Amino acid sequence: MEDTFQFIWQLLKNHGGVANHYQAECERLWNTYTREQQREIYASIRRKLHAGLFVNYNPAKAIQENAPKNRPQTLSFDEYYKKYGTTAEQDGWKMKNPTGQQVIYVKGGG
Repeated sequence: MEDTFQFIWQLLKNHGGVANHYQAECERLWNTYTREQQREIYASIRRKLHAGLFVNYNPAKAIQENAPKNRPQTLSFDEYYKKYGTTAEQDGWKMKNPTGQQVIYVKGGG
């Protein structure tokens, strides 16, 4: 499950006849969420589609509307370094060491 974006894109790309020009925007948005948040978004959208419930026809809005609310995003030290190529705080991410043993990065949650 290396490229999780392909799973969500398969759910959303044909929903409502959406054109593929949204794909790059959606992938950028998708990659701002942690793996756990991505799982929650995917499960929410999949459940709604299978139940015949409304899912926004704009795939970026569908992702945002199904994202967990008021929960901070977190990345492990390794995930953050892989994503940004640095350990410096940027894009609203803050370095934390809640256990005194393992550094994580946290964004949002307000």
